[in-house]
Amino acid sequence: MIKIQGLSKSFGSFYALRDLSLEIHPGEYWMIVGPNGAGKTTLLKIIATLSQPTTGKIVIDEIKSEANRIHIRKQIGFIGHQSFLYENLTAEENLKFYARMYRLENIENRIANTLAQVGLTERKSDLVRTFSRGMQQRLSIGRALLADPTIILLDEPFSGLDQSAIENFVDLFTSLISPDRMIIMTTHDLHLGLQLATHFAVITRGKLVQQGLTNLYTLDGFKSLYRKLTGEGH
Repeated sequence: MIKIQGLSKSFGSFYALRDLSLEIHPGEYWMIVGPNGAGKTTLLKIIATLSQPTTGKIVIDEIKSEANRIHIRKQIGFIGHQSFLYENLTAEENLKFYARMYRLENIENRIANTLAQVGLTERKSDLVRTFSRGMQQRLSIGRALLADPTIILLDEPFSGLDQSAIENFVDLFTSLISPDRMIIMTTHDLHLGLQLATHFAVITRGKLVQQGLTNLYTLDGFKSLYRKLTGEGH
């Protein structure tokens, strides 16, 4: 479980997040929505331990101590706007680098299974700089899945992809859903968000203003709720 308690993040006098509390349980797929600058990416970075909150805390699986930070990071797969890939290495070499960094076992099998999972087996020996945006995103997802994380964080994963690539990613993200795994995705695409997620949270100006179950809403109904909460047309 991820328990977020009274989380705030400030940059000088600007607050990206304000007193945000949320609980996320295994088996749940959350979509985090809100206007640009609402604090969505900041929230994901704090969950991923890439940034520290100004006040409040996050408890992951009741693990709190600094000594367990490496263990926590192995549980988290983060897919952000940056791919964190090395363009002059092959797909296989990229995954091998991260597998060694995570000190994983059975590296060769893990890499082979991961490449198959993201549909890049036939391109494993090609340099990443020759990959399309969609292929780089797939390899980035593969990198995040190497350690078989229990928490997957997706920051606008459909940004810049064509329709064919989006359909492939919807299938891939659906396959990641598991009773033991938590998925949190920021997105501006309410249609895809409702299609994938079990839960939603709406954030505006750093504050959590609404949360609930996605299956209680039609797309039009959710768009109406979103406009009411954020003042933003969609």
